[in-house]
Amino acid sequence: MEILIVLLFAVIVTLFAGIKIVSQGEEWVVERLGKFSKTLKPGLNVIVPYIDTIRQKISTRDIILDIPQQEVITKDNAVILTNAIAFVRVTRPEDAIYGVEDFKVAIQNLIMTTLRSIIGEMKLDEALSNRDMIKARLKDQIIDDAADWGVTVKSVEIQDITPSHSMQQAMEQQAAAERERRAVETRAEGEKNAMILEAQGKLEAARKEAEAQVALSEASAQAITNVSGAIQDKELPTMFLLGDRYINTLEKMSQSENSKFVIYPADLQSSIKGMLGGVLK
Repeated sequence: MEILIVLLFAVIVTLFAGIKIVSQGEEWVVERLGKFSKTLKPGLNVIVPYIDTIRQKISTRDIILDIPQQEVITKDNAVILTNAIAFVRVTRPEDAIYGVEDFKVAIQNLIMTTLRSIIGEMKLDEALSNRDMIKARLKDQIIDDAADWGVTVKSVEIQDITPSHSMQQAMEQQAAAERERRAVETRAEGEKNAMILEAQGKLEAARKEAEAQVALSEASAQAITNVSGAIQDKELPTMFLLGDRYINTLEKMSQSENSKFVIYPADLQSSIKGMLGGVLK
């Protein structure tokens, strides 16, 4: 009787050992005598007790892999800091277990090395402004390797791409130097334009002065011609006009605030009398 009870208990334990209930979102890898046998899907499953064993329970839900921040050197020798996040899903649990020792660590390192390679082929400005292109290239380059491990890469997002602290300081200094250069160029351009305008003004003033001198000369010549025609004398008109200009000049000098003495020739009166006398004749 006791033997029957022991046998019954052993049968019950064996039956329970052979019945496996897999939860939704998981798949269990089964080995038979140390060799891969099958994968248990969600629901009720039966295995051979004591011969089949559960090697590992694999989650088939989306897995979030955080890619640590790392320093990357660009094509123009700039140092930037970048990190990423990947969304993957195990589609073939047997490959995820037997294809690589730890598929999570493998994919993280694959993304890090591929990301360094992609950014290393780009210049700093290209890396900072082409995040979507980097993301697309990164996914394309790792998707085949991840598939060999039974993992599907759903998305890879670049979280951050920023220059390193020393690089930011260098960029700020470069930007300040560029602003100073533009300010110097602007001031120099303004001074050049001012000098050009001043020169043009002087040239225009000189031209007007020359035109005024020519007009004055022509007027004087015409006046001399008119006077000569009136009094039929060649020297007297010239002397008359010169005397008239001399008197006008003395008048201006006398009106100046800085004038103290006015000097005129001693024979000025006799000269004027002579001219007037010639006219009166």
